[in-house]
Amino acid sequence: MPAVPFLPKNAPFTAEEIDVLNGLVQRSTPLQRSWLSGFLAGLDAAQGQVAGAVAPAPAPRAREPLTILYGSESGNAETLALKAKKLAAKQNFDAKVVDMADADLSSLAKVKNLIVYISTWGEGDPPQRAEDFYKALLAEDAPRFEGVRFAVLALGDTAYVNFCQTGREIDTRLEALGGNRVHARQDLDLDFQKQAAAWTDKALEVLAPAEPATTVVHVDFKGPGAEDDEERFTAENPIEAEITDLINLNGTGSSRETWHAEFAVEDPAFVYKPGDAIGLYPENDPELADELLEVVGLSGDAALKQKLLRNLDITTVSRPLVDAYAKLTGRTDVAKLLEGDALARFTADHQLIDVFATYPEKLSADQLAGLLRPLPGRLYSVASSLKAHPGEAHLCVGAVRWSSHGRTRKGVTSTYLADRRKVGDKARIYIKPNRHFGLPADGNTPIIMIGAGTGVAPYRGFIEERAENGDSGKSWLFFGERNFSYDFLYQLEWQDHLESGALSRIDVAFSRDQPEKIYVQHRLWERRDEIQGWIADGAHIYVCGDEKGMAKDVDATLVKILAEAAKSDEDAGRAKLKELTKAGRYQRDVY
Repeated sequence: MPAVPFLPKNAPFTAEEIDVLNGLVQRSTPLQRSWLSGFLAGLDAAQGQVAGAVAPAPAPRAREPLTILYGSESGNAETLALKAKKLAAKQNFDAKVVDMADADLSSLAKVKNLIVYISTWGEGDPPQRAEDFYKALLAEDAPRFEGVRFAVLALGDTAYVNFCQTGREIDTRLEALGGNRVHARQDLDLDFQKQAAAWTDKALEVLAPAEPATTVVHVDFKGPGAEDDEERFTAENPIEAEITDLINLNGTGSSRETWHAEFAVEDPAFVYKPGDAIGLYPENDPELADELLEVVGLSGDAALKQKLLRNLDITTVSRPLVDAYAKLTGRTDVAKLLEGDALARFTADHQLIDVFATYPEKLSADQLAGLLRPLPGRLYSVASSLKAHPGEAHLCVGAVRWSSHGRTRKGVTSTYLADRRKVGDKARIYIKPNRHFGLPADGNTPIIMIGAGTGVAPYRGFIEERAENGDSGKSWLFFGERNFSYDFLYQLEWQDHLESGALSRIDVAFSRDQPEKIYVQHRLWERRDEIQGWIADGAHIYVCGDEKGMAKDVDATLVKILAEAAKSDEDAGRAKLKELTKAGRYQRDVY
């Protein structure tokens, strides 16, 4: 029986086009035809066309208000919040994203629907930009959240004892203030992506209002010139890059070992800006993998060894792992590690191999693999400008080595580069944008850059970028290390930049070159009058490096400098530093 044509002969197409369209329509499903109808309507709307005389469309359903709040240190929570907004927009939510640094607590207490993405920093602390919000929420005079429907997703690292503590406290506090938890909190480790996506889907589902049972086909249409702002090379989708250079920047006799690594990436979609981080996926030390297999009675299992080398974390001791090992083996001595601060004391100078060696049990391959978490990538501040080095990304990585309890210990990623990679090898890398650590939009703005050791890395990219742009803004680098003769990282480059004018001035602090130790915070205090002048001129201040040591001391020194300008009022100095932070003029990239 011949097919009945769907398009009449007088349709505004050629006879050949009508035959093609009829064949396509006749073979399509109802869902495909519905999608096509929506697509064509979107196409007309995007091109500003108006359809012919048709029945008026029903009034659109009111969009459901949704506030997506985030607190982020490395950008993970922020990325999830932005993705949630896109997804919510497709589901008829009127969604807005709010950084905790900019959040007004009294206004949040009046919203209808609230999703919170919050990370925990270090030993249970909130992210720096979320500190004020966190304190205000936990304060006795915090506003009530009566009627607010909320859900909290917590991010953390099981390597720390107080895993996801900030998220747990915010979730509990919102309920205590009268909020209505509509979706259970989930605490996620470093491999959070898939679970976070599933949690977000469910949170939006329970927050969505009831609606008539109608079929809605969403067409994700982008008009001409629209850009896809999704990052291509993420932790879930790394790219293999060739290592084109590996240089130990420290001189012979140094107590440090700092590697400059260059990666070549041919794909033009691999795009970063100075201030961003590059993630590097390592492989574990084969010797450590062999030792671990021997301890648990699995020596010679080549397939499992390959899995340990590339896919699983074989160094980190976490609470979930200890708990799972105690339950698996029935050992009460292992379970006691979970009491009080026992685990914190154990992990201070032990690694995973010590758990299995101290409390030995024979395990099957599946049991061992089931105890271990995925091997995470390690983030490093990019040490280059893409404009200065097209198709390349440079890193500055300090090799970590130490000894404890008769064992030689090695940093997983740093010694992967230092010991087990050579020029010509490939490595898996990805981009981690940092929206809160970057050069001012105006190249005439003065910048003060403060860093010690590998904390100098992003400033190399900053100055290269400004040199390529021909920017005229003043720049001042404070750099600290141990010895001038051995540890002046990128010394010749800084001298070239000083000569060209790309770098205006540099102050250095080499702590071991004199009897008394001198650090970057001491140089800052010595130059406090000039620093106050630069700040008055609108300078942006950057700090990169160790959070517990250098960054903390620099923070305190800047408070003192600002306090001196306010007649030694320390509270005024602290308030001024917060003001600079809120304005984006004080930015930190600490670890």
